[in-house]
Amino acid sequence: MKSLVDHLSQYAAYHRDPRNIASHFIGIPLIVVAVAVLLSRPEWTVGGLWLSPAVLLALFSAWFYLRLELALGVLMTVLMGLSVWAGHVLAAQSTLVWLSSGIGMFVVGWVIQFVGHYYEGRKPAFVDDVSGLIVGPLFVVAELAFLVGLRGDLKQQIEERSGPVTRRDLEPRKV
Repeated sequence: MKSLVDHLSQYAAYHRDPRNIASHFIGIPLIVVAVAVLLSRPEWTVGGLWLSPAVLLALFSAWFYLRLELALGVLMTVLMGLSVWAGHVLAAQSTLVWLSSGIGMFVVGWVIQFVGHYYEGRKPAFVDDVSGLIVGPLFVVAELAFLVGLRGDLKQQIEERSGPVTRRDLEPRKV
């Protein structure tokens, strides 16, 4: 199994432009909540437990994150739980509200992602490895931790493998 550093380094290699990373701070949360909204129907009560496709996906995601690292895994589990809660709130509304909010957030989130990748000059990571879809939210949380001065050890390990964050248009041109 790949380690936390393996997953984040592979994903980070596609995300070295700060404008692309910034776009992910908006796009990925929108997509995560949109998926939770869209997968919150149908819902079932089984043995007193509330279930939906969104809950099942969140449980799988939590298991994935917790296997990589306990601290980030717990944080990601809480964030997934909040996303599922928001998804169920919107799914409880009329079909029009449920679908328009879910589809709207999904489309806007992906548009923002592709704008970021335009600046990066590189395709999204999931195109080459579908695991990028589950690593993306973790990447956003890790990058946010780096911005506030946390997890410098993790940042250093990722940058040793993927290189530093730098704007592509400021790099020297090869002649």
